[in-house]
Amino acid sequence: MKSNSQAIKLFLVVAFSYTNLLVSLTPVLAKPNLGSSPSDAYGGLRLRSEAKTSPTKATFNQPPIPPGPPPGGRVRGGAKRSIPGCPITKHDLTALVSFTQEANSVINVWGKTTLEHPSWFFYVPYTKNSPYAVEFVLQDQDSNEIYKKAIVLPEKPGVISVSLPTTSPSLALNKQYRWFFTINCDQEKNAPPTFVEGVIQRVELNSATVKELETTELLKRYAIYAQNGIWYDALTTLAQLRQKNPKDAKLQAEWQNLLGGIHLNDIAAEPILSEQP
Repeated sequence: MKSNSQAIKLFLVVAFSYTNLLVSLTPVLAKPNLGSSPSDAYGGLRLRSEAKTSPTKATFNQPPIPPGPPPGGRVRGGAKRSIPGCPITKHDLTALVSFTQEANSVINVWGKTTLEHPSWFFYVPYTKNSPYAVEFVLQDQDSNEIYKKAIVLPEKPGVISVSLPTTSPSLALNKQYRWFFTINCDQEKNAPPTFVEGVIQRVELNSATVKELETTELLKRYAIYAQNGIWYDALTTLAQLRQKNPKDAKLQAEWQNLLGGIHLNDIAAEPILSEQP
């Protein structure tokens, strides 16, 4: 009887230990069932690996409007609203620039740069075969003309850039400048032109950010500019990268993300053409 009792006790100890082992393993075995699919449950390493190679879309942080009178401005030229002499096109003349739209529908076109001689980008729907007068003008805060340039229309519709040459006065720090890009479709100039306009201000980044910009690759530099709300430098950096690598899908995605963030999705697919001097 004693041996039978000992055997029963041994059986109970083994059974209890085995039960505890199953209980301890159950949460581990149950974890995969929490996922909505086998890839969710078991593909953690694979998903993390993909994340390393997928595009990291930089977010542009729109800075607040500077103190003083609101800048106003125009992002779209408005040829679709029957500007006399300007034919209706797929897309209007468009400035590739950040803007905000207030509750009263007033648009403020305003952006920052760190450059003394920045570049502006415009989608132009007309070609060099059109007999239109095209002009870029930059003014200081007192409406004095700083720079004026007649623009040659491109061979096909697309995005062009206009750079402030080094022979022109530099943008002063923390000063606001107003720019205009104008297309006069009426050769007699009796009708108002189609145009876009906005305000640009040169600012200075802190020393830590400047050092980071100096020691990083162009794509990361673009992201730093975007995160710090420096629109013109972010756009110019990304445009340069795209022109050097026109078939790079990652850069195309970044470009679409940047322009989509300021509601210019329709322009994001248009080609970037050669720079205007």
